[in-house]
Amino acid sequence: MSWITRTRQQLTGFLARRDTPDNLWTKCKNCGAMVYTKEWEDNGSVCPRCDHHDRIGPKARFTQLFDGDYKLLPAAKVAEDPLKFKDQKKYTDRLKAARAATSEPEAMMVADGQIMGQRAIVGVQDFAFMGGSMGMGVGEAFLAGVDAALAANAPYIVFTAAGGARMQEGILSLMQMPRSTVGIQQLNEAGLPYIVVLTDPTTGGVTASYAMLGDIHIAEPNALIGFAGQRVIEQTIREKLPEGFQRAEYLLEHGMLDMVVHRRDLKETLGRLITLLMARRPKDIVAA
Repeated sequence: MSWITRTRQQLTGFLARRDTPDNLWTKCKNCGAMVYTKEWEDNGSVCPRCDHHDRIGPKARFTQLFDGDYKLLPAAKVAEDPLKFKDQKKYTDRLKAARAATSEPEAMMVADGQIMGQRAIVGVQDFAFMGGSMGMGVGEAFLAGVDAALAANAPYIVFTAAGGARMQEGILSLMQMPRSTVGIQQLNEAGLPYIVVLTDPTTGGVTASYAMLGDIHIAEPNALIGFAGQRVIEQTIREKLPEGFQRAEYLLEHGMLDMVVHRRDLKETLGRLITLLMARRPKDIVAA
């Protein structure tokens, strides 16, 4: 055996034994750039090349937002398949698959912690869990956040990301719209701030209820926000819609949002807002 053959075999064996992580790189869904996963995560899951804000789950959001440790509220217990729904799969099977994929019990998680030294209750929807769809579990989680905010005398911040109501629960999912509205009214009566941060995408029944009932509405850059899809609207009104009319920047320009905030600035912005809003509460409510 020649030395060239021996060297080639040794090199082949060495390269085969090297452990290369499968998730070393992350590909940006917008510009296609390949970014080191650590750089991606250190940048808040925002592309350093094109500034695209990738979708993130509740745990990553809580870590970015809270000052330190936080406490998760217990998952709400609801009937899992009240209508015995089945399409291509059983609804129960879809729930199991979503829980296995996300390691989360439902499409919304709520936590109690501090933002810039101010206590706050924060609810986060996860689009990765069945499209962040609003079902009874999401409704119960939302109302649990309301109750926690009332008990702690703290502001309630909700990050929305949803395709709308959960079709597998029919009218029971639509009932979460008025239920969440009543909860928000309780916050208003207590003089507690309710702030909504709309992330990509926020659509359907979520937009038609608690996503648009905040004291202040913030959105992440280029987030898709609307009720029906652009194609459906165009076919209904038979008109061509403006470019990007359902994106955060267009909605800010036309008065539907109060501000569009980069993810790196969200914590500071929310901390400043809740400090100001809590300080301006009516004195009779604070005394009560």
